[in-house]
Amino acid sequence: MKAKKVIALVMCAAMVAGMSASSVMAADMPEQFKDLKANEAYDFPMMVKSFQSTYWDAAQEGMKKAADELGVTYKAQGPNSESDIADQVNMINTAIAAKPAGLGLAACDTSSVLDALQECVDKGIPVVTFDTGIADAPEGSVVCEVCTDNAQAGSVAAENMYNAIKDVVANAEGQVIIGEVNQDATGQNIQQRGGGFIDKMIELLQADGKTVAVKGNEFYVNAAKGADAEEADADVVIQVAVPAQTTVELCSTEAQAILSQENCIAIFGSNQTAAEGVLAANANLNVLGSDAGAGDVIGVGFDAGSIIKAAVQDGTFIGAVTQSPLMMGYYAIYALTAAANGQELEDVPTDGYWYDSTNMDSEEIAPNLYD
Repeated sequence: MKAKKVIALVMCAAMVAGMSASSVMAADMPEQFKDLKANEAYDFPMMVKSFQSTYWDAAQEGMKKAADELGVTYKAQGPNSESDIADQVNMINTAIAAKPAGLGLAACDTSSVLDALQECVDKGIPVVTFDTGIADAPEGSVVCEVCTDNAQAGSVAAENMYNAIKDVVANAEGQVIIGEVNQDATGQNIQQRGGGFIDKMIELLQADGKTVAVKGNEFYVNAAKGADAEEADADVVIQVAVPAQTTVELCSTEAQAILSQENCIAIFGSNQTAAEGVLAANANLNVLGSDAGAGDVIGVGFDAGSIIKAAVQDGTFIGAVTQSPLMMGYYAIYALTAAANGQELEDVPTDGYWYDSTNMDSEEIAPNLYD
């Protein structure tokens, strides 16, 4: 994908509060979308990763709002689960065959869609990616990315977790384990988010004089930057698990294996499915809590949904990182409309924001916490 300038977005309350009932204020709209009108009554296929979680419901709410404002239509499509990669590819190919004015894409497996993206180039179909980018996309295929800065979001989770466990790490008499559950190793967003957490945690641990090893899933082990010890000799081991399929149940199984170890002091679930899996595992083990000094395992989640929000509210998780799928869906429709009009576009990145029981009801955070 060709280099583009970046538009930094601040997800302030005025941007998203009351989104289902009112328009985004013009002052908060990226300049490239201001006064945008559709040249035709476009219809866009919007390929989501699945309908497994309420995350995608929120994304569709944003799509609907934007489509209503612009006078365009869309059809959200996706496989039953984010592991059903072939099903999504078939849906994408079917959509391309209809020669739409543009294609919205959140790819389950970024490497699996490269041929389809090349076909989009050949047929002149602009593609807007949302939720996850595609680093190796054919030149000219992806005209705009509307995605969270996932490496940054993962590092936010690591920083807040480390603040809660640093004294335990400093005073540990033996090796301790920090767990991470990622629903997959194929989606660029999860890859970057999981890697961002690992790399920041390594940096923080080493700054305090600790040696670190990373073990578990091969992709994340190989991608980790800065690990300086073998597992047997490390002060801290970051253990990374990826289930065979992207379900809460299988994420729970992986989380149980990590949490069952007596020297596990913390765990991170890197999206809604993984975080709910961690909480399901804890329902059996009852080890998570907010007081690391008293022996609680510190849990950190990602995304929202009623289960995760309740866990943050009651202290089972010390907090989580939220993104705004609603705004991603919203801006994806705007970007597709602009692209269909023939406009050149800049990427639209969004940040991840930490929330806990003290700020989750604030005007800045609450609008991003979908159920």
